[in-house]
Amino acid sequence: MTTTTEQAAEPTTLLRFATAGSVDDGKSTLVGRLLHDSKSVLADQLEAVERASAGRGQDAPDLALLTDGLRAEREQGITIDVAYRYFATPRRRFILADTPGHVQYTRNMVTGASTADLTVILVDARNGVVEQTRRHAAIAALLRVPHVVLAVNKMDLVDYAEPVFAAIAEEFTAYATELGVPEVTTVPISALAGDNVVEPSAHMDWYGGPTVLEHLETVRVDGTVDQLPARLPVQYVIRPQTAEHPDYRGYAGQIAAGSFRVGQEVTVLPSGRTTRITGIDLLGVPADSARAPQSVTVLLADDLDVSRGDLIAPVQAAPAVTQDVEATVCHVADRPLTEGHRVLLKHGTRLVKAIVKEIPSRLTLDDLSLHPRPGQLVANDIARVVIRTAEPLPLDAYTQSRTTGAFILIDPADGSTLTAGMAGDSFASDRRTAEAAPAAADEDGWDF
Repeated sequence: MTTTTEQAAEPTTLLRFATAGSVDDGKSTLVGRLLHDSKSVLADQLEAVERASAGRGQDAPDLALLTDGLRAEREQGITIDVAYRYFATPRRRFILADTPGHVQYTRNMVTGASTADLTVILVDARNGVVEQTRRHAAIAALLRVPHVVLAVNKMDLVDYAEPVFAAIAEEFTAYATELGVPEVTTVPISALAGDNVVEPSAHMDWYGGPTVLEHLETVRVDGTVDQLPARLPVQYVIRPQTAEHPDYRGYAGQIAAGSFRVGQEVTVLPSGRTTRITGIDLLGVPADSARAPQSVTVLLADDLDVSRGDLIAPVQAAPAVTQDVEATVCHVADRPLTEGHRVLLKHGTRLVKAIVKEIPSRLTLDDLSLHPRPGQLVANDIARVVIRTAEPLPLDAYTQSRTTGAFILIDPADGSTLTAGMAGDSFASDRRTAEAAPAAADEDGWDF
């Protein structure tokens, strides 16, 4: 399943990618090496790293410090928060998210990879594929990240042995294939020494593939978001009611997918009322059309009851509206999620009350088996859930749209995020359909 470098990317393209892997696999060092060797580090940043490294008794600069920015991260030598970095080469621009390796911070990997076009998963050549490697591969598959790179790091510590790399690559590729990952590229590297990160390695002449940076620069990025059925979550209703604009009523928001044009027939969900677009304001200037991810104000032909949280979509390609949501989720909170749990569900700009009706199965990462009816989910669990919402939701399947098929569950008591959800089927789908018992009414009115 290993692929070769694809055709060269256009100079103006942008690649969002995330790094992941187990503890001490060298993610931050890899990112630091990428930044350093691609000449993307400012002189004062490098001087600060050199001073910090010298203060810790290190002879050479610790490039991991370029991304481990929190004081606790520097003191402990670990990554805690997602570190975002922006850099560019002559061939492409990049936004990278360096995510933590510790199990308790797996939720941060969900954050970093949720918008990524590519994920780099590191493996220590001495340890091979471990549980956290499998967990990160599962999350990448769950989030439908189009491209996965397996970087087998610390090859210098195994004498650059090809059999070690080949065995790890074979095991990981087989696991990723079972998860449904569409593409895996494997690269043997030493982030510390710089082998196959930006420059080809002189120690691994048996490897003829691209370096990590070469692959990042040339992998094809499919700009499909503006080719999907159009979706505009309404964020704000603009009614100036001034002498200049006495009757202006615009519906503002960021186009989540597809494109809109003046004269297009649209429906407003969840009400289902139909109308026509009479105007599009783009940065305050009238436009004939607009596409994702532009922020726009849309004017409609009819005076409909449209408010924040509603969704504007083409009449011929509108999503289904439902109050019964079946989804795959990754639980990210320390407190458990249980059947009967009352939550708030945020989808786009819409926030509704909901109840977790059922947890049919939880994924076991070792063999990808399904543990039936676990009753509750704890931090980092990946599972299937059935949710009943108080109000109808216009929800796409996550397999069709990573933007409008995603949602989060929020604790109504304190507003903290509990769970990240992906609507519809996934690799963890439990095909059994169990009828959920009706929820009992309670004094707080959560009887839907």
